[in-house]
Amino acid sequence: MRKSRLWSWFWIFIGTLYFVVPLLATFEFSLRARKGTLSFLAYERVFKDPAFWKSFGFSLELAVFTVIISVLLIVPTAYWIRLRLPQLRGAVEFITMLPFVIPAIVLVFGLIRVFSGPPLPLTDTYFGTTALLVAGYVVLALPYMYRSIDIGLAAIDVRTLTEAAQSLGAGWGTILFKIVFPNLRVAILSGSFLTLAIVMGEFTMASFLVGIKAFGPYMSLIGQNKTYESSSLAIISFILTWAFIGLIQLLTRGRAEGQMAGAR
Repeated sequence: MRKSRLWSWFWIFIGTLYFVVPLLATFEFSLRARKGTLSFLAYERVFKDPAFWKSFGFSLELAVFTVIISVLLIVPTAYWIRLRLPQLRGAVEFITMLPFVIPAIVLVFGLIRVFSGPPLPLTDTYFGTTALLVAGYVVLALPYMYRSIDIGLAAIDVRTLTEAAQSLGAGWGTILFKIVFPNLRVAILSGSFLTLAIVMGEFTMASFLVGIKAFGPYMSLIGQNKTYESSSLAIISFILTWAFIGLIQLLTRGRAEGQMAGAR
């Protein structure tokens, strides 16, 4: 048992090195923008670049719209499947996994092919192109958002809550927005943070539809032209991603602790 434990710690140590050493090397390299000394000059240049804030704000807006549409689409669907159509659950889960199989490049070319001419020439306008990009992001985020919400629904007694609400005269709108949504708060937030991380770092669809207006293509452009700034952007995106993951863990742990306290 002791030998097995030592081997476990050994592989944990190797995995930590594999993960941490490249990250530290990237961070150390990003501090060498000023010759002969370590400084945060590359980070200052990035934060002073107006294109950084424009692309970041644009992608953040897209992420917010993507989250809203995804929640309004997936929560009623997953709720109705668990309540009335459990036989369709396997088919719906298969559909939500398709974004893992179909590459983003195929999806974006399909959108451009279909919506670049009559009857819906959406690519001819700024609003139409942005709407297409949000629709594509909803598809890309579908596996994460659906899985989070489905797990959240599995943790509550959907049928009992629905029957209790109906016995008190509540309609379907009231049941969804005043009963189901509040009980799925943590699940929705978890899926939202994952969706936010996906949208902020996505490159393929954004580059074909809006170019460097989005944060992903902007990071790629900086990586091609500026050495130290690209390393600093890599660190910034890493911090943002792990901040979202940390919030998910914090919210999930808080919900679990609250459930344990209620059980006691």
